Amino acid sequence: MPELLPRLLQGAQVTVSVALGGALIAVTLAALAALARLYGPAPLRWLAVAYIEVFRGTSALVQLFWLFYVLPQFGVLLPPLLVGMLALGLNIGAYGAEVVRGAIASVARGQWEAALALNMSRAQAVRRVVLPQAWVAMLPPWGNLFIELLKATALVSLITLSDLAFQAQQLNQNTLRTVEVFGTTLLIYLAMSLLITAGMRALERRAARGLGQAGRG
Repeated sequence: MPELLPRLLQGAQVTVSVALGGALIAVTLAALAALARLYGPAPLRWLAVAYIEVFRGTSALVQLFWLFYVLPQFGVLLPPLLVGMLALGLNIGAYGAEVVRGAIASVARGQWEAALALNMSRAQAVRRVVLPQAWVAMLPPWGNLFIELLKATALVSLITLSDLAFQAQQLNQNTLRTVEVFGTTLLIYLAMSLLITAGMRALERRAARGLGQAGRG
């Protein structure tokens, strides 16, 4: 077992890099797409809807292959690590956009009216009143999406990245210690998933306290 762990942890570092980069891209795209769909002019709304439907309605694996194998035929050659982050970020961001949109839509109409009655502009009302409340509502589903993103990182082993899944496959072929290799791999994925869950719950508690909802989370 001790001789297996260094290579698995080396692969886990790649997995974490892809997951963090993909999460950053996903959150950014989700926020932009949701705001564009809710408040943007018609062309931006159509663009946001097209992004959401295309990347929700097609396979993450096919999207990954498109970025890695098809784009170079048009002269766009990206590093494998960036391709992995982009593919997962684009895919999870499309789901996240609907989470953000639903959370914003769940804020009571009275909150809007109160903000406008205080002479806030529409942008100020969104930033100061709506988003802080929507933030609390969107955190639990985002926790689920981040875990889905982590699990999806195993796909990047198909585009030459030596992530945790790739290292596990290589070790299994070289040592034939299947139970030990994949048992340890499973535990590493589980540990990373539990860290995400703990981090998101801490964020939920903090956000709830900020809104005076001490009992939540």
